[in-house]
Amino acid sequence: MTTTAPSGRRLNTSKAMAEAIAQEMRANPEVFYMGEDVGSYGGIFGSTGGLLEEFGPERIIDTPISETAFIGLGIGAATEGMRPIVELMFVDFMGVCLDQIYNHMAKIHFESGGNVKVPMVLTTAVGGGYSDGAQHSQCLWGTFAHLPGMKIVVPSNPADAKGLMTAAIRDDNPVVYMFHKGVMGLPWMAKNARSIGVVPEGEHVVPIGKAAIVKQGSDVTVVTLSLSVHHALDVAEQLEGEGISVEVLDLRSLVPLDREAILESVGRTGRLVVVDEDYQSFGLSGEVIATVAERGLALKAAPSRVAMPDAPIPYAQVLEYAVLPRHERIEAAIREVMG
Repeated sequence: MTTTAPSGRRLNTSKAMAEAIAQEMRANPEVFYMGEDVGSYGGIFGSTGGLLEEFGPERIIDTPISETAFIGLGIGAATEGMRPIVELMFVDFMGVCLDQIYNHMAKIHFESGGNVKVPMVLTTAVGGGYSDGAQHSQCLWGTFAHLPGMKIVVPSNPADAKGLMTAAIRDDNPVVYMFHKGVMGLPWMAKNARSIGVVPEGEHVVPIGKAAIVKQGSDVTVVTLSLSVHHALDVAEQLEGEGISVEVLDLRSLVPLDREAILESVGRTGRLVVVDEDYQSFGLSGEVIATVAERGLALKAAPSRVAMPDAPIPYAQVLEYAVLPRHERIEAAIREVMG
């Protein structure tokens, strides 16, 4: 699937998310948002800016620092027919509320024999690069994707952020919506030109489970997601001048995983690099390579992984940048598979 730039205004990712939430709240009174600092503060990453003024404190609910309690509240509301959006400020905090997420949100539909739906969106910030230390810099989407019962979406740009948020709110299943701090387009974070982009006005839905080719190429496929899409595009554009044609596939969703898009692209290029800001072992990078191996595709070179080492993320920026899957490591992996 190849996407083309939609027509519309230019927004950063945080405003695109807020616009999708506002549109769905206007259309459906059962939609509400809650979490820490989501009201008057507008969310620490800007994704609920302006919502309190329009919808009031009964639908934009500031909570205490009590993740287990308010995620449980959201689950209960969802089972009673509402459509809550609940924000876990940092994905690293999942440890204090994983029982609610995995043993309840993800399993109630199954345990009820399909009679009870949990139409809930769990939003959470992920990713490093800002010297946030080992407890505020992880991605952990592989952990969530490993646990059945939840859909997992990870936008890389403003248009997809709006479209995936709309799809997530309307879905009758629990959806974990993971946004990287580096794609939000906030002025106090790292400058990233691709974090501001054209976003369609009005209704915009991106199907959950459909990857997108964001750059076509013929020599090697880079399968990635989130902020790493931006890094991969930078490297691909650089290598284009050397005659190396890199195709970049943005997964957009981990659950469902668009395996056919992976196989189609790698089948054409014959080479595979997987770039993943999550930890390398037992995660997304291995799942993508296994998908290709199990289908028996004949590759021109062994696949390569660019992922986080299996170690806590350092605080010092020079050390953090050394372990993140940034441009230098992506370029080296592409050159390796190109031989």
